[in-house]
Order: sequence, then structure tokens, then C-alpha cells
Amino acid sequence: MANITFAQFFPHIQYWRQHDQRGINVFETSKKDTVAYDGLKLRFGAGFTQGFQSLEHSNGLVAPSTLYEMGPGFPLAQANLNIDVQLYDGVRLNLVSYMSSHHHNEFWVKGGYLQVDKVTFLNSAFMDKLWKDLTLKVGHMEVNYGDAHFRRSDGGSTIWNPWIENNIMDEFTTEIGAELYWQPKNFIVMIALTDGEIQGNVSKPSSPDATERKPSIYGKLGYDKQFTEKFRARLTGSFYTTKSSISNTIFGGDRTGSNYQYVMENAPVTLTGNAFSGRFNPGFKDNVTTIMINPFLKFAGLEIFGTFEFAKGANSFENGEGGTNWAATGNRKANQTAIDALYRFGKNEKFYIGGRYIKVDATISEGTSATSAGTQYDVSIDRTSFGGGWFVTKNILMKAEYVNQNYNDYKDTGPNNRFFEGNFKGFVIQGAIAF
Repeated sequence: MANITFAQFFPHIQYWRQHDQRGINVFETSKKDTVAYDGLKLRFGAGFTQGFQSLEHSNGLVAPSTLYEMGPGFPLAQANLNIDVQLYDGVRLNLVSYMSSHHHNEFWVKGGYLQVDKVTFLNSAFMDKLWKDLTLKVGHMEVNYGDAHFRRSDGGSTIWNPWIENNIMDEFTTEIGAELYWQPKNFIVMIALTDGEIQGNVSKPSSPDATERKPSIYGKLGYDKQFTEKFRARLTGSFYTTKSSISNTIFGGDRTGSNYQYVMENAPVTLTGNAFSGRFNPGFKDNVTTIMINPFLKFAGLEIFGTFEFAKGANSFENGEGGTNWAATGNRKANQTAIDALYRFGKNEKFYIGGRYIKVDATISEGTSATSAGTQYDVSIDRTSFGGGWFVTKNILMKAEYVNQNYNDYKDTGPNNRFFEGNFKGFVIQGAIAF
């Protein structure tokens, strides 16, 4: 009876990434057909995360600090609800909702998509053969730009991330569109088209000074091979571009929030209003073009993952839109380098230790409006982390991290002066459950 109950509530789904430890180092879903289709299946799952942080922050301002007074404590627990449905042979649905997060306090739908790995419903031998290496994803879904988003924390889903937080410049958003994959042996080719914004929009501004809406186009080219039982290598290159958007969010589309709560924030603070502490958003809301290269190597327990990112873009004021009375300043740049090294050990790699370094170099814009060009200048942010984890079971992870993040070259005046000679450091511990 127990086995029957388990199979009913946790059925096997085709072409699917497990939500627990088995989903680690899974990127795009494989074209390997390992699950026999035997009718419609409905699977409910969830991700829960509770943290404890002991962080301190400071800056170089001479006046009394206005930074929020932090002490050790427990940030709000986060939770996700996952629904996966096997609709037909090779056709499945994914829907994720945020039940509790640091940004949205209410129940909030992340998005959902339909994935088609087989087209037997067409009753065509020619299409079956053509579709052998193809996959189509359609819906309001997580944009597959780069590989870093496969290892990031997303609300209550943190078990795939060996670290407490994501990249400083967090590449994540959801958009409405379609992704087409071609995956011949060991290769991946993907091209995609979306509406270019985090939510649906049917407006068409008539004013000549208004920001137009253009689609996003993005793609990926990569090679991923398991050379031996112990050695795997993967290398991908991705791009994402949109010519114009009312509010593009490729670097600010997270609706759950940071896992370093309130660091470098001025008081007073609110959970929703100060949700993304410790991250950097370059503010490329109008147009953006960005490229990411991700190497991944795994030899036995040693694991290395890198991110090399080169972005440029601008907001509507910088492009002379929105009724500005000054000349357009054009694109700014933001580059990010991130590298982490882990060593996984023990039975089924239930333990790991490692270190990570991230650096962002960017040109920021301060005080830009319809009546003022504001000021542009270069800054950098760097983060060093050391940590480890223990998979108590494949569904339960305990992890801890020491982090030290520095803000460099920020001015002691202006809207970003809280970052002047800024620093935060300390320990964070998290418990994660996923099934």
C-alpha cells in the first residue's frame, strides 16, 4: 500500500528535472526517453527554506550611519509550490507558485510552460523523426539565458544552489514566449523569442517621446559530454537582446528576494521594499544586449563553475526618450566574473565544501531624469564566500557560508552614497527541503 501511495503522489514525469538533490548539475532537460508513458499524471512538490543570518555592514560616511541596525536573526521563511503534469506522451506542464517570499508577501504565480519533446499526437512518422532531437517550450517561463540560473536560489527552492545567494548581478526573469531546442548528441542549440517584459502588455504608446515595446531574442550554443564515469565537461555561450522595452528585467526579474536580508540598506526598511539587498541591477530597462559564457567541469568530487558576462544597455532617459530636454548619453556597460570551486564527498556526495569569488565592474547612472542627464561613473563590487553543506537526505540540505562583500569607487554624495566604502560580512546558515 505504501508503494502505491508513493507512486500516486510522486509519479515519474518524462523529460523533467527532479526538484531534490537529483536535480543538481542538471541544466536543460535531456532528450533521453527514460520514462514510459502510461497516461496523465499529476505531481505536487514544494521547496522550503529557512535561514539564520549574522551579518554586519558598514560604510565610510563621516556622518552618523543611516544603515539599518542589524543583529543575528531569522529572515522570513520562503516556500514554493510546484505542480508538474504529464499531459501526453512527451508533453508536460510545469507551474511554480511562490507561497512565501521576501518580496511578495502574497501567494504569487511565478509562471508556467508547456514542454513538447514528442509529437506523436500528430500521427506523422515524418514529424516523429524530425522531432527526435527537438524540444519546444511555450509559456510564461524562466528565460534560459546563460547557465547560472540553473544553480540559483529561487524563493523556497534553494537546494540546487550550493551557496546562500545568487550572483551579484542576478540574471533571472520570466517572459512570455517560446524556446526551440535542437539537441543532437552532446550539443545544444537554442533560439527563443519573447515579449521582452516580465508581464503581459498590449499597450502601444502614440507619443513620439514614448518608449516602444520590442521583443526579446535570445539563444544558446553549447557542448556537454560525460567523457568518463568521473569526468564531465560543459561549455555554453548565450546571448540576450532587446531593442526597446517599457521595463526590461533581465537583471531584476526576481520576485522572491535576496538571501542576505537588509545588508547595505538605509533605515527604515520593509521586507517588500528592500527585498534585493546585496545585489546589483545595472538598470538597463529600455534596451539591453548581454552575453554570457559558462564553463563547467566535474572530475570525481571536484566541481568548477564559471560565469563570464558582458552587458550593455540604457534606460529610456539615457536614450533620449520620455520627453528629455538633453542629448542622449547612450549605452552603459556592466561586466561580471564569477567562479566557484566545490569538492563533493561522502556516499552519494552528501557533503561538500568550497569557495566562490564574484566581481562586477559597471558604469552607473545617478540622478537621471527627463530634465537632467545626471552623473555617470564607474564602480565595482566584489564578493568572496566560503561554505559547505550536508545532504541529510536527498530532500534535506543544511548549508552554511561566510561572506565578505565590498563596494568600491562609489561617491560619498548622491542617491547611492550608502555604498561609499561599503562592506558587509558574516555568516548565514540555511536549511532547505525539496520534493
